[in-house]
Amino acid sequence: MSELSALFWKRLLPFAACLVLFAVCSVARAQTVDVFGDDAADPVRLFERGQSAHSRGELEKAIGFYEQAIKVRPEFPEAEFQLGSALASLNRLPEAEAAFRRSISYKKNWSLPYSALAVVLMRQSRDKDAEPFFRQALTLDNKEPVALRMLSELRLRAGDSKEALDLAKRATANPEAPASAWITLAMAERANGNKTAAKTALDQVLANDPENVAALMERADLFKEEKNFDLAITDLRVAAKLKPKDKGVASRLAQALQEAGKPEEALAVAKGSGLEVQITGSAGGVMGTPEEIEAANSDDPAVARKALEKLLEKNPRSASLLGRLGASYRTDDPARSLEFYRKAAEVEPNAPEHALGYGAALVQARRFPEAAYILRQVVKAAPDNYVARANLATALYESKRYPEAIPEYEWILTAKPEIVVAHYFIASAHDYLGEYPEALASYEKFLAVADAKTNQLEIDKVNLRLPMLRRQIQLGEGVKKKP
Repeated sequence: MSELSALFWKRLLPFAACLVLFAVCSVARAQTVDVFGDDAADPVRLFERGQSAHSRGELEKAIGFYEQAIKVRPEFPEAEFQLGSALASLNRLPEAEAAFRRSISYKKNWSLPYSALAVVLMRQSRDKDAEPFFRQALTLDNKEPVALRMLSELRLRAGDSKEALDLAKRATANPEAPASAWITLAMAERANGNKTAAKTALDQVLANDPENVAALMERADLFKEEKNFDLAITDLRVAAKLKPKDKGVASRLAQALQEAGKPEEALAVAKGSGLEVQITGSAGGVMGTPEEIEAANSDDPAVARKALEKLLEKNPRSASLLGRLGASYRTDDPARSLEFYRKAAEVEPNAPEHALGYGAALVQARRFPEAAYILRQVVKAAPDNYVARANLATALYESKRYPEAIPEYEWILTAKPEIVVAHYFIASAHDYLGEYPEALASYEKFLAVADAKTNQLEIDKVNLRLPMLRRQIQLGEGVKKKP
């Protein structure tokens, strides 16, 4: 080939390539025009059409417009933001995350994509990753509502109730704050111990929207904490009607009915919803099938124990199950009862009912000094607990700590005068202490009110003791010395 020919082809090839590229682009443009019409080359118009489809709920169509707008204008932060929002609505979270990150990279001083990205991260259980983006959003706009509300929720999850409350208050300072912000405020108030303020916030939400399920559920929890089960059940029944297929609502209703002492209604709700019910105790819910729950509530101890032990395999850290098994074995297998109560107290060290059960089991096992120590702590925490007082009195009496036992028996008589045998124990305690006049007075009180059917053994003991006691008093023995 001559030098001239070579030069000709060298100049012709780029031109031919341009012709081919032009032809390809023409076909592509024709196809794009078919899909997007005359707006195919206008990114703003494509973006606007995407927003229109988005507002109508046509998410896939909106995504197409946003993606085309971004193709025409590669650095389009608003389109990336809206694309991320549509993808997040379709639960396409990794794609949404990528879109929000691109939006941030193109427009770093815009707070909304930071909040949106953080929400997507939270939905993927990446709270630690989400927090810096919420905080950056608030740095750019200290009133950004989504960041305030969602960061408050995040801090609640982390156990920082103080900051959560501060953020929730800032969120609800906005006159246009949504109901969800007020519900978050209620949760934060509750976490800080202000149940009155929490209920006020929820009442406000439900006054404006009586069918707000989240508010109904949260208020029901408050009512349950107050042991106001009727009101809790009322709120939960409303929620269950609004969401009849929601197993979470049905489960909470079943729990409330169980706590209210309505196991049959609880089972009916559970069976009707096809879920596992929860027996609620101080440790929270215990999961099991309706059949297992029914067996656990059986009047037959053998059936109940077997079911409770099966449930314990599913819920090994359930203090309520451990406590119930402790109670079940207390009289016929004190050693086993002690072990269950000990484990329950380990799970919930601040729950007095488990310490009380442990102390009562120690009494049953005749380990009186240990029982007295534990029961004394229970009585300090719950001075009006009759069962604790009765077991403490027994533990002190059997430990021969008579001066301490007498006031406990006197408390029992004040609380329940029909427990006439307490007079006998007071009398015999004085007798063992050599306080004979006081012993005689108490013995005579006992005989005056004792029932021969139930107190015959003690009556016989007193009748045998009285002649000698009276003789000792005549001789001047056993006179109580003044301090």
